[in-house]
Amino acid sequence: MDTNARLAPCHTERVAGGTTVVEVRGEIDVVTAAPLSARLDSLTAGRRPDVVLDLRPVIFIDCSGLRLLCRTRNRVLARQGRLRLVAGHGCFLRILRAVRLADVFEIHPDLPTALFGTVRQDEVSAAAG
Repeated sequence: MDTNARLAPCHTERVAGGTTVVEVRGEIDVVTAAPLSARLDSLTAGRRPDVVLDLRPVIFIDCSGLRLLCRTRNRVLARQGRLRLVAGHGCFLRILRAVRLADVFEIHPDLPTALFGTVRQDEVSAAAG
């Protein structure tokens, strides 16, 4: 099996109450970020995009993936929209803290909280350990 095909991020999309939920799986790296970025550009092209990126199934992210997240955030904010990340495990949160991006994103521990509730950033930080 081709390694790139096996590790390429897959994603599923659905709309829940007007919010586009994108679940990303696999690796987000220099090879896989471009096609995902193109899809996210399409999803955030309209006025006031409301997007949740569920990153819990992501097993690896490099600087290309972090750049993709920042680009998506900037596009959403420029269009007066909202972007939420779901990051259920501490590893991803530690990466965001290490590169000083943890306070830049609205991060939630699970999908229901991202869609229907709010969580304070200090609660997410405490959960990350």
